[in-house]
Amino acid sequence: MIQFQSKLPSGGKTIFSVISALAKEHNAINLGQGFPNFDGPNELKELVKKYLDAGKNQYAPMPGIIELRQALANKAHYLYGKNINPDNEITITAGATQAIFTIISAFVHSEDEVIIIEPAYDSYRPSIELTGASAIPYELEGPEYIIDWEIMQSLVTAKTRMIIINTPQNPIGKTLKEEDMLKLQSLVAGSNIIVLSDEVYEHLVFDGKKHESVLRYPELYDRSLAVYSFGKTFHSTGWKVGYCVAPPHLMKEFRKIHQWNVFSVNSFVQYALADFLTRKEHYLELSSFFEKKRDFLTHAMGSSKLKALSSEGTYFQLYDYSGISDKNDIDFARELITSTGVAAIPVSPFYASQRQDKVIRLCFAKTEETLSKAAEKLSRL
Repeated sequence: MIQFQSKLPSGGKTIFSVISALAKEHNAINLGQGFPNFDGPNELKELVKKYLDAGKNQYAPMPGIIELRQALANKAHYLYGKNINPDNEITITAGATQAIFTIISAFVHSEDEVIIIEPAYDSYRPSIELTGASAIPYELEGPEYIIDWEIMQSLVTAKTRMIIINTPQNPIGKTLKEEDMLKLQSLVAGSNIIVLSDEVYEHLVFDGKKHESVLRYPELYDRSLAVYSFGKTFHSTGWKVGYCVAPPHLMKEFRKIHQWNVFSVNSFVQYALADFLTRKEHYLELSSFFEKKRDFLTHAMGSSKLKALSSEGTYFQLYDYSGISDKNDIDFARELITSTGVAAIPVSPFYASQRQDKVIRLCFAKTEETLSKAAEKLSRL
């Protein structure tokens, strides 16, 4: 057998694969993985068909078609008051995860350190490790999951190249506030630290709050690359289309890597999205849409012994099961599938230390029928 050294020895099956396979085996309702079980907008699908049939099937320009980049620049100005040059500040990507990988590959070197706020989206750490750099975790403590910026400051060293923020944050559903953004801006001022701002759930912020994007803060934006996802926005995760926004001096480096690991993203979907974005209601109505689903699930789970934690954004809701079981969250999630027929994601895999807070994550991006059936089963615990 050929001998080789793995570049990612810690890699393997993710908890999502394990839970989804178990859910399929037991025919369980899967509230684990974060994707809708309903289709995207019919109007958008018709636009995709239109441009597919119109022959928009060859390579798009490396940064994406200008029509879509201009539509996104208009959106950034409308939402955040930021003037963005579509020529050199926006690049269309093959989903948000590719954008994240490209950012880390472009700026992080083998002796660098990258601070990640845990529980964290699971692609951050392997992307960092593949560069040879070190991921430095800052563990948030539940149930509040609030950043202590003095602790964050203590993690910064001469080797810190990047800080990754995620707002609203997967898996905990927390959002950064204006105070947080100003403290981050102050922390990195005068340094060479780059900020990777994962904002894929920008349109899923609840209870009348506004999304705090790095695009709102000029000094912060000057050292930031922000990542977004059309899949999360328009219920079409399988299309894998996203985009990155950054000032020209950072976008120039981003594109150097992007051109070699993707080059360009499918053309016809880009044209469809450019048309679809001309109507603001397509994204402005999303917060209300998903807030109603959050509230529906919370109400349906009213008689359950599972305790709902605050969800300020995303389409995830955390539940504390400490009043039900002493098992670790992975074992509890496995048992949940076999005993109730509902799949949930344990939160400990989102921590490098596998921290145990006896919390599971449910996804409420599902039909009301699905949520109702799941809540009925979970209320039997």
